[in-house]
Amino acid sequence: MEISTKQILKILYILSWIIFFGVCVEAGGFIFNAFFTLLLNPVGAKHFWQEVDLSSLYQYDHGYFFVETFLMSIVAVMRAWIFYLIIKILHDEKLNMTKPFSKEVGRFIFRISYLALFIGLFSWWGAKYSEWFIKQGVKMPDIQYLRLGGADVWLFMGVTLFVIAQVF
Repeated sequence: MEISTKQILKILYILSWIIFFGVCVEAGGFIFNAFFTLLLNPVGAKHFWQEVDLSSLYQYDHGYFFVETFLMSIVAVMRAWIFYLIIKILHDEKLNMTKPFSKEVGRFIFRISYLALFIGLFSWWGAKYSEWFIKQGVKMPDIQYLRLGGADVWLFMGVTLFVIAQVF
């Protein structure tokens, strides 16, 4: 039995929904916990998200805490946005395998490339910000736990997709 392209796209559609749900929960968790910590309960910084301890940063400065969590939230929201676009193009069935070089697919690839570039830039910014805190003596979790790692990969993917989009 051979698996068709239509079946693969259906599986990718389902997987995209699962990943979309996960990154939306993560983005919502970052945003909620940041406001909860800043406005209601500073103890929330100790167990910010999935046991990430940002209490040292919160004690160092509330404004810096806000900026770092804001960068984390921006990256998470843009990752969710990428999967929303993937779900949308698969749901609307805009991928025509007989004519893959359509304007709609070209726009889709452009949007994904821009989002990937911005994710890379904001991840890089958040990682550098975190490094600066460490130099200031603030105990910070690893950037992987802050979901800011891999900026170089996101930038590379964004540039690659931008070049591919030019073909479309």
